[in-house]
Amino acid sequence: MPNILPNTDNGLITADNSVLVFIDHQPQMLFGVASGIDRQLLVNNVLLLARGAKEFGVPTILTTVETESFSGPMWPQLLDVFPEQTPIERTGMNSWDSPEFREAIKATGRKNILLSGLWTEVCITWPTLQMLAEGYNIYVVDDAVGGTSPAAHEAALSRMTQAGAVRMTSVATVLEWQRDWVNRDHYDALMDLFREYGGAYGAGIEYAYTMVHGAPPARKVK
Repeated sequence: MPNILPNTDNGLITADNSVLVFIDHQPQMLFGVASGIDRQLLVNNVLLLARGAKEFGVPTILTTVETESFSGPMWPQLLDVFPEQTPIERTGMNSWDSPEFREAIKATGRKNILLSGLWTEVCITWPTLQMLAEGYNIYVVDDAVGGTSPAAHEAALSRMTQAGAVRMTSVATVLEWQRDWVNRDHYDALMDLFREYGGAYGAGIEYAYTMVHGAPPARKVK
C-alpha cells in the first residue's frame, strides 16, 4: 500500500487543509542565493505562490529575521500581496524557535505546511526537521527556495526528504489547489496569474488566448 500522509485528501493538499509560510524573503538573503536558480525566476515563483494562496484563501504566514540590523525588510512585492499582515520578526535563524511563529502555525489548526524561503540549508531545513518531529506534514516548494550554493541546496533537500518532507514546485502547488477545471470560481484569476508569472506555461496560455481565441493581450495582474 502507498504511504499516504495523514490529514491530506488521499495524499493531496487542498486550499482547506494547507498553510503557506514565507520565511526570510529579504534583500540580503536574496543576495546570497547561488544555488542555480535565477533570482528573478525565484521572485516570480514566490509571487505566483503568494497570489495563488491569496486567491484560494489559504492561510499564509510571513516571517523575517534581523530586519533592521542585517537582512532588510521583506520584499515589497510580497508585502503588497498581504497588506493586512506584519511579518513575524525574529532574531533566531530557526523560525520554529520563535513562540509567535509556533503559535501562528498552531492557530491555523492545519497539519500540511508549505514552505518557501531563504536559505534552503538553514531557515528552511531547521524548522522543517522540528515540525516533522511534531507531526506536521512539510512540503518544501523547491523552486521558491534558494541556498547559498548548489551543494548546500541539494544537501538540504536530501536531508529534509530523508526525514519525511515532500518536494513541490510553485506551479504544481497552485494547480493542486485548483485541482479540477470544472471549478470555475478561480479560473479567470488563475489564468491571469499564470500569464503573469507562469513562465513557459503562461506564454502558452497567452498564445491560446490571443491567437486561438482572439482575446486581447493580457494586462498586468492587479
